[in-house]
Amino acid sequence: MKTTRVRYGMLALVFVNVVINYLDRSNISVAGPALSKDLNLSSVDLGYIFSAFGWTYALLQIPGGLVADRFGPRVLYAFCLATWSLSTVLQGFARGFASLFALRLATGAFEAPSYPINNRIVTSWFPDNERASAIALYVSGQFIGLAFLTPVLVTIQHYAGWQGLFVTTGLVGLVWAVVWYTLYRDPLDHKTVSEAELAHIEAGGGHFRGQTAKTDGTSIWQWVNLKQVFSRRTLWGVYIGQFSVNAMLWFFLTWFPTYLVKYRGLDFIKSGYLASVPFLAACAGLLLSGFVSDRLVQQGRSVGAARKTPIIIGMLLSVSIVGANYTDDTTLIIFFMSLAFFGSGMALISWVFVSLLSPRHLIGLTGGVFNFMGNLASIIVPIVIGYLAKDGDFKPALVFIAVLGFIGACSYSFLVGKVERGTVTPVSDPAALMSERE
Repeated sequence: MKTTRVRYGMLALVFVNVVINYLDRSNISVAGPALSKDLNLSSVDLGYIFSAFGWTYALLQIPGGLVADRFGPRVLYAFCLATWSLSTVLQGFARGFASLFALRLATGAFEAPSYPINNRIVTSWFPDNERASAIALYVSGQFIGLAFLTPVLVTIQHYAGWQGLFVTTGLVGLVWAVVWYTLYRDPLDHKTVSEAELAHIEAGGGHFRGQTAKTDGTSIWQWVNLKQVFSRRTLWGVYIGQFSVNAMLWFFLTWFPTYLVKYRGLDFIKSGYLASVPFLAACAGLLLSGFVSDRLVQQGRSVGAARKTPIIIGMLLSVSIVGANYTDDTTLIIFFMSLAFFGSGMALISWVFVSLLSPRHLIGLTGGVFNFMGNLASIIVPIVIGYLAKDGDFKPALVFIAVLGFIGACSYSFLVGKVERGTVTPVSDPAALMSERE
């Protein structure tokens, strides 16, 4: 029987979604200096505008997860892409603090369901022993976008101004929303996927039957469902771990360039090139961890050992960021930063635990809570670092990040505990699949 590989095409679509997602998060940092001048924004005003995305994005993760369980990925993702991209286009027409702040809030709100949707798609299209690699590949889009597309954004702004930057990046998302809606299908709805591929996915633990809630909403919109995803110790282990992983990410997204220029005295242009190195290291760590984890599963190792080991090792490596406190050599500073972010990247396959540990009908909700907990770091960590470094010494801030990394490693080691694979019903009759699809 011929086996197709349609799932990899669907993963490629998700990868592009993630690149565009981070394109519309990072464009504000490129536009910041020009915005501050043209709109007469103080550094405090600009700080609030930078934080606006994180407030709505984090706070709406749980509702976003519920929505992801209620609606199919094809329609919901197209809606999210179109609305956050429209908000981005409108930022190009902002005339002051209030309008820009509101539009950044809107961008974060409409992006909120994106990662719960990503997780549902991968859970639907990939068996257990390929899922970590799939997650690593689509999550790598955020690092590739940050490492390679920033020069593109700078070039666009040079020729078209910050207004043109927002309009251009927003239009890219609007066009892609149409492409996504045209090309994406769930497994049972895809016309070219073979029965052998569907059997392979389901026999390996892929969940593509009955994930979306019934139209009356009774299977999702109940407090008992929130209790399920908040009352389990193992889930709290991955929630705390994700906060620790995101703490490192948000240090690099916010304070890292300032650290190099203000606290290490590097030239701004030089720091721009050096800042891309840790992002490339994080991407390498993420991809390595995903493939190694899946390889361990394929070799017959326990799910817990295969999934937890790379994450714990990665979180322990992230503690190496404190090494930068003990050297003034630029090369060594970048080395310690890159090693730490490499380790943090290894831990980003943690999304695999959402599908492993969550109730089958609440994967989107669990993903929303998981992402909410992780993205609290986007609010808390930059503020804490600001207080720790206010007297001109950045060393306590790096110790703070390292401690969070160690807490993350302990969380996966002691709170998550034993990981049980979900019950899988093997599929031996491909004709049954064809009947359901029809």
